[in-house]
Amino acid sequence: MANDQALELTPPPSRFVVGIDLGTTNSALCYVDTAHSPWRIQVLDIPQFVAAGQIEARPTLPSFHYQPPVNQVAPLPVPPPFDWPRPYVVGQWARDAADSPGRVIASAKSWLCHSGVDRTARLLPWQPADDVSRISPVEASSRYLAHLRSVWNRRFPSHPLEAQDVVLTLPASFDEVARELTVQAAAAAGLARVVLIEEPQAAFYAWIY
Repeated sequence: MANDQALELTPPPSRFVVGIDLGTTNSALCYVDTAHSPWRIQVLDIPQFVAAGQIEARPTLPSFHYQPPVNQVAPLPVPPPFDWPRPYVVGQWARDAADSPGRVIASAKSWLCHSGVDRTARLLPWQPADDVSRISPVEASSRYLAHLRSVWNRRFPSHPLEAQDVVLTLPASFDEVARELTVQAAAAAGLARVVLIEEPQAAFYAWIY
Protein backbone atom coordinates (compact mmCIF):
# COMPACT_ATOMS: atom_id res chain seq x y z
CA MET A 1 0.00 0.00 0.00
CA ALA A 2 2.82 2.41 0.89
CA ASN A 3 4.58 1.67 -2.41
CA ASP A 4 1.36 2.38 -4.34
CA GLN A 5 1.00 5.73 -2.57
CA ALA A 6 4.62 6.61 -3.37
CA LEU A 7 4.01 5.84 -7.04
CA GLU A 8 0.94 8.07 -7.05
CA LEU A 9 2.99 10.96 -5.61
CA THR A 10 5.77 10.60 -8.19
CA PRO A 11 5.10 12.88 -11.18
CA PRO A 12 5.09 11.14 -14.56
CA PRO A 13 8.06 11.67 -16.91
CA SER A 14 7.76 14.97 -18.74
CA ARG A 15 7.26 15.14 -22.51
CA PHE A 16 10.24 17.49 -22.84
CA VAL A 17 13.63 17.61 -21.19
CA VAL A 18 14.69 21.25 -21.02
CA GLY A 19 18.13 22.73 -20.48
CA ILE A 20 18.52 26.35 -19.39
CA ASP A 21 21.78 28.25 -19.27
CA LEU A 22 21.11 31.18 -16.93
CA GLY A 23 24.18 33.06 -18.03
CA THR A 24 25.85 36.20 -16.72
CA THR A 25 25.65 37.87 -20.14
CA ASN A 26 23.14 35.75 -22.06
CA SER A 27 20.61 33.07 -21.22
CA ALA A 28 19.45 30.29 -23.52
CA LEU A 29 17.00 27.41 -23.57
CA CYS A 30 17.39 24.10 -25.40
CA TYR A 31 15.10 21.10 -25.29
CA VAL A 32 14.53 17.53 -26.40
CA ASP A 33 11.09 16.30 -27.39
CA THR A 34 11.07 12.73 -26.10
CA ALA A 35 8.09 11.87 -28.33
CA HIS A 36 10.31 12.14 -31.41
CA SER A 37 12.87 9.55 -32.42
CA PRO A 38 15.78 9.91 -32.68
CA TRP A 39 16.03 12.55 -29.98
CA ARG A 40 17.37 15.87 -31.20
CA ILE A 41 18.44 18.94 -29.23
CA GLN A 42 16.60 22.05 -30.37
CA VAL A 43 17.09 25.71 -29.48
CA LEU A 44 14.08 27.78 -28.48
CA ASP A 45 13.97 31.16 -30.19
CA ILE A 46 13.06 33.72 -27.54
CA PRO A 47 10.76 36.65 -28.46
CA GLN A 48 11.80 39.80 -26.62
CA PHE A 49 11.82 43.55 -26.93
CA VAL A 50 14.75 44.67 -29.09
CA ALA A 51 13.67 48.33 -28.91
CA ALA A 52 10.67 50.33 -27.75
CA GLY A 53 7.60 48.77 -29.34
CA GLN A 54 9.67 46.29 -31.39
CA ILE A 55 9.68 42.55 -30.67
CA GLU A 56 11.85 39.94 -32.36
CA ALA A 57 12.79 36.33 -31.59
CA ARG A 58 16.45 35.65 -30.86
CA PRO A 59 18.31 32.42 -29.96
CA THR A 60 19.49 33.94 -26.68
CA LEU A 61 18.05 36.29 -24.08
CA PRO A 62 20.60 38.87 -22.91
CA SER A 63 20.65 38.69 -19.11
CA PHE A 64 19.83 42.36 -18.61
CA HIS A 65 16.90 44.00 -16.83
CA TYR A 66 15.60 47.46 -17.72
CA GLN A 67 12.89 49.59 -16.15
CA PRO A 68 12.06 52.13 -18.86
CA PRO A 69 10.44 55.49 -18.25
CA VAL A 70 6.67 55.35 -18.53
CA ASN A 71 6.69 57.40 -21.74
CA GLN A 72 8.82 54.74 -23.50
CA VAL A 73 6.26 51.96 -22.97
CA ALA A 74 3.65 52.39 -25.69
CA PRO A 75 0.58 50.13 -26.16
CA LEU A 76 1.23 47.27 -28.56
CA PRO A 77 -1.11 46.58 -31.51
CA VAL A 78 -1.21 42.86 -30.67
CA PRO A 79 -0.31 40.98 -27.46
CA PRO A 80 3.32 39.76 -27.48
CA PRO A 81 4.15 36.05 -27.12
CA PHE A 82 5.12 36.49 -23.45
CA ASP A 83 3.62 37.93 -20.28
CA TRP A 84 2.81 41.59 -20.77
CA PRO A 85 2.27 44.33 -19.62
CA ARG A 86 4.82 44.69 -16.84
CA PRO A 87 6.96 47.61 -15.61
CA TYR A 88 10.26 46.17 -16.87
CA VAL A 89 11.79 44.45 -19.87
CA VAL A 90 14.52 41.84 -20.11
CA GLY A 91 16.69 40.93 -23.06
CA GLN A 92 18.02 42.87 -26.04
CA TRP A 93 16.39 46.24 -25.34
CA ALA A 94 17.57 46.07 -21.73
CA ARG A 95 21.13 45.31 -22.87
CA ASP A 96 21.11 48.21 -25.32
CA ALA A 97 19.92 50.68 -22.66
CA ALA A 98 23.48 51.19 -21.46
CA ASP A 99 23.03 54.97 -21.53
CA SER A 100 20.56 54.60 -18.64
CA PRO A 101 22.66 52.86 -15.95
CA GLY A 102 20.25 53.90 -13.21
CA ARG A 103 17.59 51.79 -14.91
CA VAL A 104 19.60 48.75 -15.99
CA ILE A 105 20.65 45.64 -14.07
CA ALA A 106 23.54 43.61 -15.45
CA SER A 107 25.49 40.63 -14.10
CA ALA A 108 22.81 39.58 -11.60
CA LYS A 109 24.38 36.12 -11.67
CA SER A 110 27.66 37.56 -10.40
CA TRP A 111 25.82 39.18 -7.50
CA LEU A 112 24.34 35.79 -6.59
CA CYS A 113 27.80 34.53 -5.67
CA HIS A 114 28.96 37.77 -3.97
CA SER A 115 29.47 36.69 -0.37
CA GLY A 116 30.13 40.25 0.76
CA VAL A 117 26.51 41.39 0.40
CA ASP A 118 23.05 40.19 1.36
CA ARG A 119 22.14 38.50 -1.90
CA THR A 120 18.44 38.53 -1.06
CA ALA A 121 18.39 42.30 -0.42
CA ARG A 122 17.08 44.89 -2.87
CA LEU A 123 20.47 46.06 -4.17
CA LEU A 124 20.00 46.57 -7.90
CA PRO A 125 20.43 48.82 -9.77
CA TRP A 126 23.28 49.95 -7.54
CA GLN A 127 22.50 53.65 -8.09
CA PRO A 128 18.88 53.67 -9.26
CA ALA A 129 17.03 56.52 -10.94
CA ASP A 130 14.49 58.26 -8.73
CA ASP A 131 11.50 56.38 -10.19
CA VAL A 132 13.16 52.93 -10.31
CA SER A 133 12.40 50.23 -7.75
CA ARG A 134 15.38 48.19 -6.61
CA ILE A 135 15.20 44.40 -6.67
CA SER A 136 17.44 41.62 -5.38
CA PRO A 137 19.83 39.55 -7.51
CA VAL A 138 17.52 36.60 -6.83
CA GLU A 139 14.49 38.44 -8.19
CA ALA A 140 16.39 39.63 -11.27
CA SER A 141 17.42 36.04 -12.01
CA SER A 142 13.85 34.90 -11.42
CA ARG A 143 12.55 37.43 -13.94
CA TYR A 144 14.85 36.07 -16.67
CA LEU A 145 13.56 32.57 -15.95
CA ALA A 146 9.95 33.80 -15.82
CA HIS A 147 10.36 35.32 -19.28
CA LEU A 148 11.65 32.00 -20.63
CA ARG A 149 8.74 30.25 -18.98
CA SER A 150 6.14 32.60 -20.47
CA VAL A 151 7.66 32.25 -23.96
CA TRP A 152 7.74 28.46 -23.64
CA ASN A 153 4.16 28.22 -22.38
CA ARG A 154 2.85 30.13 -25.36
CA ARG A 155 4.87 27.94 -27.72
CA PHE A 156 3.82 24.67 -26.00
CA PRO A 157 0.55 25.43 -24.16
CA SER A 158 -0.23 21.73 -23.67
CA HIS A 159 3.15 21.12 -22.02
CA PRO A 160 3.88 24.05 -19.68
CA LEU A 161 7.45 24.52 -18.61
CA GLU A 162 6.57 24.09 -14.94
CA ALA A 163 5.55 20.50 -15.73
CA GLN A 164 8.78 19.63 -17.59
CA ASP A 165 12.07 18.32 -16.25
CA VAL A 166 14.47 21.29 -16.31
CA VAL A 167 18.27 21.13 -16.07
CA LEU A 168 19.78 24.44 -15.01
CA THR A 169 23.50 25.12 -15.37
CA LEU A 170 25.63 26.73 -12.68
CA PRO A 171 29.25 27.90 -12.58
CA ALA A 172 31.53 25.50 -10.76
CA SER A 173 32.54 28.45 -8.56
CA PHE A 174 29.05 28.85 -7.06
CA ASP A 175 29.00 28.25 -3.31
CA GLU A 176 26.15 26.45 -1.56
CA VAL A 177 24.32 29.70 -0.85
CA ALA A 178 24.41 30.73 -4.51
CA ARG A 179 23.13 27.29 -5.51
CA GLU A 180 20.23 27.52 -3.09
CA LEU A 181 19.40 31.06 -4.23
CA THR A 182 19.33 29.84 -7.84
CA VAL A 183 16.81 27.17 -6.83
CA GLN A 184 14.78 29.88 -5.09
CA ALA A 185 14.87 32.04 -8.22
CA ALA A 186 13.62 29.12 -10.30
CA ALA A 187 10.85 28.37 -7.80
CA ALA A 188 9.76 32.03 -7.81
CA ALA A 189 9.51 31.76 -11.61
CA GLY A 190 7.23 28.75 -11.20
CA LEU A 191 9.83 26.09 -11.97
CA ALA A 192 9.87 23.37 -9.34
CA ARG A 193 11.24 20.38 -11.31
CA VAL A 194 14.80 21.68 -11.53
CA VAL A 195 18.10 19.79 -11.46
CA LEU A 196 21.35 21.76 -11.14
CA ILE A 197 24.53 20.81 -12.99
CA GLU A 198 27.83 22.65 -13.19
CA GLU A 199 28.85 24.30 -16.45
CA PRO A 200 31.97 22.11 -17.02
CA GLN A 201 29.74 19.04 -16.76
CA ALA A 202 27.24 20.58 -19.19
CA ALA A 203 30.08 21.37 -21.60
CA PHE A 204 31.26 17.76 -21.37
CA TYR A 205 27.77 16.49 -22.23
CA ALA A 206 27.64 18.90 -25.19
CA TRP A 207 31.01 17.62 -26.41
CA ILE A 208 29.78 14.01 -26.22
CA TYR A 209 26.63 14.95 -28.13
